Amino acid sequence: MSPATALAAMKRTGRWMVALSWACRAIAAVILLQTLFFKFTAAPESVYIFTKLGVFVHSYAHFLPVETVQASARIGSGVLELIASILLLIPRSVWAGSLLAIAATGGAIISHLTFLGIVVQDDGGLLFALAIAVVCASVTLLYLHRTQVPVIGKRF
Repeated sequence: MSPATALAAMKRTGRWMVALSWACRAIAAVILLQTLFFKFTAAPESVYIFTKLGVFVHSYAHFLPVETVQASARIGSGVLELIASILLLIPRSVWAGSLLAIAATGGAIISHLTFLGIVVQDDGGLLFALAIAVVCASVTLLYLHRTQVPVIGKRF
C-alpha cells in the first residue's frame, strides 16, 4: 500500500470515528436530557418509579422514609444525568460523561431487572430500552475515547 493510500484510509477511518462518536454522544445526551423534565417536575411516572425505589430501599433500611428516598433519588439521578449529558458534549470530557452515564443508567437497568420490571406503567419497556441504548452508546464512546482516560488511557 502506498503512503498516499494509507493516509487516505486513515482520514476516512478518522472521519468515520468522529461521526460515530458524535452520533453516540447525541443519542446518549438527548435521551438523558429528555428525562430531566420528568424528574425535576415530579411527573407522576417519575414519582411512581422512585416511590417503588423508596419502598424497596425502606424494606432494607427502615430508618429511611419512602418519600425522602423518592425525592432524593429522583432529583439526585436527574443531577447526575444532567452532568453526564454536559460532559458528553464537551470533547475533552467524553470519557467522563460516558462513565457517569453508564453508572446512572446502570442503576436504572438494575432497578428494572430487580423490583421495577421491564415494563413500567404499560410503557412497553420503553424506559428500559432507552437505558440500554444509553449504556450501549456510552460503552462505544468509552472505547472510542479510551486514550483520553487519565492514568490508564495512555496504555491503550
